[in-house]
Amino acid sequence: MRRGSQYLEALKDQRSVYLDGERADVTTHPAFRGITRTIAGLYDYAADPANGMSFTSPEISGPANKVFMIPRSQQDLFARREAIAKWHARTHGLVGRSPDHVGSFLAGFASNAAFFDEPNRAFGKNVTEFYKKVLREDLYVSYVIIPPQVDRSKTAQGWDEEFLQAGVCKETEKGIVVRGSQMLGTAAAVADYVLVSCIVPLKPGDENYANTFVVPVNTPGLKLYCRPPYGVNKSSVFDYPLSTRFDETDVLAVFDDVFVPWENVFVYKNVEKVRNQFFATPAHVLGNNQAQIRLTAKMKFLAGLARKIAAVNKIEVIPSVMEKLGELASLSSIVEGMELASIASCVTDKTGVARPNPRFLYAPMGLQAELFPRAVQILRELAGGGMLQVPSSVKDLTSKETAGDINRYIRSPEVPAEERIKLMKLAWDFVGTEFGGRQLQYEMFYAGAPYVAKGYAFRNYGYDEALKVVNEFLAAYSVETE
Repeated sequence: MRRGSQYLEALKDQRSVYLDGERADVTTHPAFRGITRTIAGLYDYAADPANGMSFTSPEISGPANKVFMIPRSQQDLFARREAIAKWHARTHGLVGRSPDHVGSFLAGFASNAAFFDEPNRAFGKNVTEFYKKVLREDLYVSYVIIPPQVDRSKTAQGWDEEFLQAGVCKETEKGIVVRGSQMLGTAAAVADYVLVSCIVPLKPGDENYANTFVVPVNTPGLKLYCRPPYGVNKSSVFDYPLSTRFDETDVLAVFDDVFVPWENVFVYKNVEKVRNQFFATPAHVLGNNQAQIRLTAKMKFLAGLARKIAAVNKIEVIPSVMEKLGELASLSSIVEGMELASIASCVTDKTGVARPNPRFLYAPMGLQAELFPRAVQILRELAGGGMLQVPSSVKDLTSKETAGDINRYIRSPEVPAEERIKLMKLAWDFVGTEFGGRQLQYEMFYAGAPYVAKGYAFRNYGYDEALKVVNEFLAAYSVETE
């Protein structure tokens, strides 16, 4: 089991990460200090035997992190869930692309590695071997699976320039050469490897872009361009408790003729396989089961924050406030209940993998773009102007010139100023700062556009069962029925 110090040491690998027009060292730049320490803390927690995060993996005949497990029974699914939940109890679901996220997709790939084989190339072996590497080394893998937003009306073959989207520009005996870009590489700057593929449906003619492969983040020619960081130049952790810890950074990944050896290639110039890889294997259900466990932690944290604010403001007994808290409790329970139901009614596929029931897995995903924003809105309503009327920084609480007024006027019954201000600053960092705005955008588009997320729910609900009920009822009477 990897230690946090080993993770931090691995980041000293000369990776090409750019911020503000300059190459940034993720081990020293303040933009990455919070998230790298958070991830290191997750690894230290998992490495502690007392926390029960390890299991004996049959793939490597040795210990590995439970979050990377291929579940082969309902018991395995619950054990995996417990491990994932333990990690996200530490981040409160605010780190969307922690190592367990893409690790879950890779477990799904490896559980049906034969899918990736081609008549002339055993790509399935590559998948299996890389999954074993993840297990042995406790690797942090992120992904870039969305093309740049150049022209959403066409796929890459219709754009005015080749290789704007990452694609294979050359093939050699030893591997492939990749040129172009992919967007939204959340946490890629602080990961060990990046999984590169395309979740957006491609068409015949897009073969150059229909690939799946992994590359170390420090691969020559791979450049990562970061969005503005949210944790830099913050006055203190007290003032910005979330921004300073959990900003995982999103990047544009640019492939400047990056060489990828054949052993790191999973799919090569195959439109159909790129489209089907997530669904012909358990990858999509396992990856999104992880995401719903994470969202459960986030919703619970949001609900607790709202309840705490209501108590501090002495409004929790007002009927309209109780109604809002009840709605928030319902929203949070829907996510948690559906996630648990998907495991409780799991199905075992032909390869022996226990898959979360997609009916219940995709139901909350279909509503995520509405459910999470509504929960945030309730929190905003309950906090009111309290989130805005806070001191400019913690220094107002410690300065002799200002502390007296702050302690006298910004307080609640039985709640001193420091505690109230701390609570309201936490709430504002959750919903009002750049970090909070990014969290809202992330959850709204986690599963893609709303029609994509609802499409998953539509296809996996099992409408044949519902139609059968209606058809049987209709067949039970006619115009002659008394």
